Amino acid sequence: MSFVLAIDQSTSGTKAVLFDRAGRVHDLEARGHEQHYPQPGWVEHDAEEIWHNTVAVVREVLRRASGEAKAPAFLSLTNQRETFVVFDRATGRPLYHAIVWQCRRGHSLCRQLTAAGQEALIRRRTGLKIDSYFSASKLTWLVRERPDLATRLASGDALIGTIDTYLIYRLTGGKVFATDPTNASRTLLFDNQRLRWDEELCRLFEVPRRALPEVRESGASFGTTDLAGAFSQPVPIRGVLGDSQAALFAQGCFQPGMIKATFGSGTSVLLNIGDFFRLTEGGAVTALAWVLDGRPTYALEGLINCSGATVSWLKDQLGLIREAAETEDLARSVADNGGVYLVPAFAGLGAPYWKPDAGAAILGMTAHTTRAHVVRAALESIAYQVRDVLEMMASVGVAPRTILADGGATRNPFLMQTVADICGLEVDASNVPELSALGASWFGMLGAGWQPSLEALAALPRDRRHYRPQMDPARAERLHAGWKQAVQRVL
Repeated sequence: MSFVLAIDQSTSGTKAVLFDRAGRVHDLEARGHEQHYPQPGWVEHDAEEIWHNTVAVVREVLRRASGEAKAPAFLSLTNQRETFVVFDRATGRPLYHAIVWQCRRGHSLCRQLTAAGQEALIRRRTGLKIDSYFSASKLTWLVRERPDLATRLASGDALIGTIDTYLIYRLTGGKVFATDPTNASRTLLFDNQRLRWDEELCRLFEVPRRALPEVRESGASFGTTDLAGAFSQPVPIRGVLGDSQAALFAQGCFQPGMIKATFGSGTSVLLNIGDFFRLTEGGAVTALAWVLDGRPTYALEGLINCSGATVSWLKDQLGLIREAAETEDLARSVADNGGVYLVPAFAGLGAPYWKPDAGAAILGMTAHTTRAHVVRAALESIAYQVRDVLEMMASVGVAPRTILADGGATRNPFLMQTVADICGLEVDASNVPELSALGASWFGMLGAGWQPSLEALAALPRDRRHYRPQMDPARAERLHAGWKQAVQRVL
């Protein structure tokens, strides 16, 4: 069998992607899911809807497949990170909506912990910051607000999982309760040096250790699934990673100093720093990139809360566009942004500012401002934020010449050129939008012995589009200075 089926469960939807052994896409099916906003600043997903979408997209790909493709060698999984589900041990059904990484309901607890002097401990153990972007503070909120769930978690009748854990539990019919290190590392409950759940952090956040999953390496076996009869025989599950780390892997960023930016609902900029865990000053967090054969690889990460989500806001809330693809022509229809800056702090601001209570704003509008100016300002805001992150990383002595880009936004040449212009760097944008799914499948191939080494994966051809900076550097400086002034208005 020479095919792999990968599930990519993201903030906006779920895909099933069929790859061959060389990493070529043979088929793809996608379903979106509803975003729930029960209160300002809160974001939830219906995990049962996500499960049904997962089954639906896999069934549809299998329906269209023929020959060997109907019986993939294994199933891989990549997912939105930090989002978590509390679910019933007996049935696997969610007991509360999934609380999404964008949700800010843990903000007040994070402030309390910072004021109590807990930041140094958390940073030393996890490499991350005390912020409600990560899972733990919202778990604390849930166990405090729902004593019934707290009781069930303490007794073992309910379980906690990031999206990968939840889907694996459902896929295996409750036989496997496990996660991988990249997902565990995003909870603020995992020691990223010792590579295990941290009892002290679990107590600090009031999370029962018994409710957390086993941690297995990404390329290990995560059981088998017949997907409710979709497969004619059980298919192994292997190759499980958080989406940004999976993209880093698929980009071939195996050497220290290599950097990539994944453009999704938010943007994750990851810089490989090798096998040494180190903390830095400023807004970068130290992420666990992956663990292979017991050896961790780390990365510096700059987290941007809103990028693709900003385009969705233009469409869904303002009605300025009908489809995301319209933004390119609209942005090109005006010579510049007309002095308009959009600061997309819809979920606060991430790196390097880390201001969860910042508010979004559109600044610089006049009577001559058109929707094209606003759309262009929205796209430019993504590039400005990437530059902010790169400047933050430069403080640790890193000066990359090329950004490896992936995610849905790479289909927008205007945006990719703008990133190159504003950052003053070359951008190599993957022509494979499903790069996170590919990274998970490649990790599975390593685990299954299909690929012998990282060197073999690095040698595989990549399909990329190249962008060189074309803007006068002085103009890029002026535009970025205007952005910085706009950001100061919302801090």
